[in-house]
This record gives sequence, C-alpha cells and structure tokens, in this order.
Amino acid sequence: MSSFTFNMYQTLALAVVVLLLGKFLRKKIRFLEKFCIPAPVVGGLVFAVFSCILYASGIIELNFDDTLREVCMVFFFTSVGFQANLKVLKSGGKALGIFLALVIALIILQNVVAVGLADLLHISPLIGMCTGSIPMVGGHGTSGAFGPVLEDFGVTGATTICTAAATFGLIVGSLIGGPIGNRLINRYDLLKTAVPEDDSVLVEDEEKHKRQFNMYAPAVFQLIIAIGIGTIISHFLSKTGMTFPVYIGAMIAAAVIRNVGEYTNRYTVHMGEINDVGGICLSLFLGIAMITLKIWQLADLALPLILLLAGQVVLMFFYANFVIFRIMGKDYDAAVLASGTCGFGMGATPNAMANMQAICDKYLPSVKAYLLIPIVGSLFADFINSLTITVFINLL
Repeated sequence: MSSFTFNMYQTLALAVVVLLLGKFLRKKIRFLEKFCIPAPVVGGLVFAVFSCILYASGIIELNFDDTLREVCMVFFFTSVGFQANLKVLKSGGKALGIFLALVIALIILQNVVAVGLADLLHISPLIGMCTGSIPMVGGHGTSGAFGPVLEDFGVTGATTICTAAATFGLIVGSLIGGPIGNRLINRYDLLKTAVPEDDSVLVEDEEKHKRQFNMYAPAVFQLIIAIGIGTIISHFLSKTGMTFPVYIGAMIAAAVIRNVGEYTNRYTVHMGEINDVGGICLSLFLGIAMITLKIWQLADLALPLILLLAGQVVLMFFYANFVIFRIMGKDYDAAVLASGTCGFGMGATPNAMANMQAICDKYLPSVKAYLLIPIVGSLFADFINSLTITVFINLL
C-alpha cells in the first residue's frame, strides 16, 4: 500500500481546514452544539474516519509531520502558566487541595479497575496496566514513556497497546466531557449558581485583560521568553528521573514571570492578548492531534482489551457525575470541572480545556474550573501519576 506524508506546513493547514469544518458542522448539526462537542474534535473525527477508510481499503496511508503539534501545545500551556496569579490562587486554596485529592483517587482507581478486570479476564495484570492511568491520565506522552518499561517486564506490544488506549481515551474523553457538563447544568438548573465574569478566562482585574492591537507582539515575545527559560527548568526536572510533560518548565517560568510582574510592578504582562494567543494555539493543537489519530489501531485490540477500556469509560462517567460534581460543590463550577476531568482523566489537559471552553462558550465562564484543571492536570497529575504507576508496576 502506498503512503503519503504531509509536511508540517501542510499538516498545520489541514488542521485549520478540519477546525473550520468542525465549526461548520456544529452550526448545522444541532446535537453537536447542544452537547458541547468541541469543534476540533468534530472535524478531526470526520477526517480520522476518512483516513481510516483509506487505510482499511488499501488505497493509501496518510502520515503527518506533527512537529507543530508540540509547538502549539507548549505555547498554549505557557499561556496557562501566565494565569497562575498567586493573589487569585490564595482565594482557592481549599478547593485546590480537595480537587487534587480527588484526582489522586482517580489515578489509583483507574489502575485498580484495570488490574481487577485483567484478573477477571484471566490476563496479565501488566496488560491491564496498559489501559489504566498510563494512557488515561497520562495520555500519549506517558504511554510512550512507560510502554517500553512494560515490554521489559514481558508484555509484548505494550507500547502499541498503551498508544491505542490513549487514542481511545483521547476520543472518548472529548466526546463525553461536554455532554456530561451540559446535562448537569440543565438537570440541576446550575446557571443560577454561576458567578458572571467578563470575557476573560481567568480574570481578577478587568483592566489587565483589555486587548490592544499593538500589544499582541509583546505578548508573543513574553510567551517565547517563558518557553526559552522553561527549557532550562525542564532540563533540571528531567534529572530527577521522573517523566514530565514537555511544557512543564515553560508553565513554571510563565508563572514566575507573571507573579514577579504582579508584586514588583516593574513590567506589564499582557494577559488579554496572551489569552487570545493561547486560545488559538489550543485550537491548532487539537486540530493536529485529531487528524493524526490512527483509529484502526483500536481494531487491533482483542476483546479483553476492549472490555478493559469500557471499564475505564464507566469509571470516568460515574466518577465525574457522582464524585467530582458532588464533592466540588454541586454548582456551575463543579459541572464545568466534571466536564474538564473527563478530558484530562481520559486523554490530555488540552482536551479538558476544550471541553470546558465548549461549555463556557455556550453558558458563562468558570474562573474556578479554569484555575484548577490546568494546575492539577498539568503541574500535579503527571508527577503523581508517574509515582503511582511505578508503585503499581513494582507491586505486580
């Protein structure tokens, strides 16, 4: 079978086309808008299915240079790092601690369910681990890191299984997050509990979020500086032997730059413009991520693995609805948090942000959710997940 590889410029252009297709379909197909399915996911799935048909029929295999996916991801999370204003975080300290504890419990439960189902199906518990928190909370990055480790323990094709499970989680986490949040909001009439905010995602001072056309260039420069410093931070973090996402250093650098500016007043961080650039990069990242999905990898999974993945979906559905939502307050913010948890709990934090963005675009912003999800999902979850996976693998 012949193949064709899109270079990184063609891949980026195709991602934009897919994004526009998704927006068009959301306007035309009522239930997509109603259930808050993110536009990049809608258009991306259409293309992924088309690509799968071409591959399955033996016509052609489409490959992509996804270099810019990581670039867009790092730019987006750097913009998220700039949101970490300590003055705001102080007011949400208790909520942050509670949500972090819930995420730790989710990570443990994902592995318990995976190992437990593997035992019921009479397969190796290490194969079960291939569908636990490694691909779910960890996503493709952690799958790529721990797949070879499991292969060293004798699990043939562990990396492929983890990657396929991460692909499955990426799709399902995006598909169920918006509908879950939307259902909770409508069922419990939660709009009356929402605190109206301005059009900024994380806003503590309206004046700092005003956009000025001539400030977009300085905003991009601030992002680039934070990313450059972040590479040094990431280098030292890697010396710990732990697996961290590539953007973690840039997030920390951005947070430091933001707070030094806040407390010294020596320079201005252009938050409104940074939010806009970050939003654009999020859409581009998801567009590239979706078109590069290889759905046919899921068809290679044996029935036991499909049952293992189904168990993770059931766990996430009940955990988001009955644990996250209820413990976090049963209000509008809790519903948005439940939606976001589905995103990073089964895929990646950008999917969580897209789920929440779809909800907030339809209703109102949720400052609490936009603070907690990136901080816990990016700064804490990957670190804790790596420790938990290591403990489980050694116990098994």
